[in-house]
Amino acid sequence: MKASKYKFFIFVNLIILFNSFNSYDLAQTKQNSIIKLFCLQSVKQEMLKSAMIYSKEIANETCDCYYKEFTKTSSHQDAKTKCKLETKENLNHKRKI
Repeated sequence: MKASKYKFFIFVNLIILFNSFNSYDLAQTKQNSIIKLFCLQSVKQEMLKSAMIYSKEIANETCDCYYKEFTKTSSHQDAKTKCKLETKENLNHKRKI
């Protein structure tokens, strides 16, 4: 009887543990999506202000960079500055080729 209660207890704890991981991943995915949507819109506006042709590829690269840097530093301004600079360098490099 004790062994079956122990197995049941472990089983219930595993279910709770897996559900908590799943909830965390879902929350992270939703947060990433919202951040990415705002970022893409912001990049598009910046490109149009600069009289550049909007490119989804450039916008996605910039926003991926932003999200990675933001999660590392937790600083919106630092991530924005670094990724803008990287995007400019990549564009200048591509133009030279």
